[in-house]
Amino acid sequence: MKASNWQVYGTELESRLFIGTALYPSPQIMIDAIRASQAQVITVSLRRQTPTSSESGNQFWQLIQELGCHLLPNTAGCYSASEAIKTARLARELFDTDWIKLEVLGDSYNLQPDPFALLEATKVLIAEGFKVFPYCTDDLVLCQKLADSGCEVLMPWGAPIGTGQGLINPYALETLRHRLADITLLVDAGIGKPSDAVQAMELGYDGILLNTAVAEALEPAKMASAFAQAINAGRLGYEAGVMPKRDNAKPSTPLLDQPIWQQT
Repeated sequence: MKASNWQVYGTELESRLFIGTALYPSPQIMIDAIRASQAQVITVSLRRQTPTSSESGNQFWQLIQELGCHLLPNTAGCYSASEAIKTARLARELFDTDWIKLEVLGDSYNLQPDPFALLEATKVLIAEGFKVFPYCTDDLVLCQKLADSGCEVLMPWGAPIGTGQGLINPYALETLRHRLADITLLVDAGIGKPSDAVQAMELGYDGILLNTAVAEALEPAKMASAFAQAINAGRLGYEAGVMPKRDNAKPSTPLLDQPIWQQT
C-alpha cells in the first residue's frame, strides 16, 4: 500500500522523498540510487553543477534530464542574502524553474542557516515569483515569519547537514507540525538512517530531503530503496493513526463483561 499523494506548490507527487545529487562515487551509482529511491524531485547545486559550464557539466545535465524528475536548484554555499538571491536568479535561467531550495548559511562549522539573511532573501525571491523551499532551523518564530512571507513549504533541519544525528529535537519539530498545520513541512538535513525518516513521518511531516545518508552508504541504491520504504511506512502510520503512549498497561483482550468458557 502506498501513502496518499500530495502537492508541492501545486505539483502533485507520489513520492515523499527528495534526494540530492552530490557525493556519489560515480554518476552511474548516483543514477541507480535515484531510481531506486523512486524520488520525483532531485536537488542540484548551481555552484557544483551547471548544464552549460563544461563538457562534464553537459554530461551531468544529460543524465539528470534522462531521469525525468522535477529539479530543485540549491543555493548551497551562500553566506549572504545578496549572494543567495543572485544564485537563485541564475538557477532560474539555467534550469528553467521557479523552484529554489534557499540556503543562506551563517556558520561554517555546523552549516546553520542565518535566520536574518534567510528571511531577507526569502522576501525578495517570493516577490520575484520564486517558489521558495527554505532550509531553516526548527525555530518556531523563524518558521512562522517565513510562512507569513509567502512560503508554502518549509524545510527545517533534523540536525546539522551531513551529521547523521537524526532528529535531535523532536519536540521542536512536533511543535512546528502542530502550529503550522497548513504548511508543507519536510525534514532537511541530519537524517542518517531509515528509522530517522520513519520518526519524522510519524510526527506528521510531509516528506524528507536527504543526500549524504544515501550517497555515502556502502550500497547507495539499496539504501535509497530502504529510505523509500521507510518514508512510505512512516506516512502510512501517521495517516492510519499512531496509538498514543500510555503509562499503564492495557490488555489486548479485556476480561470485563466477557463470558469465561470453562470445560466441564
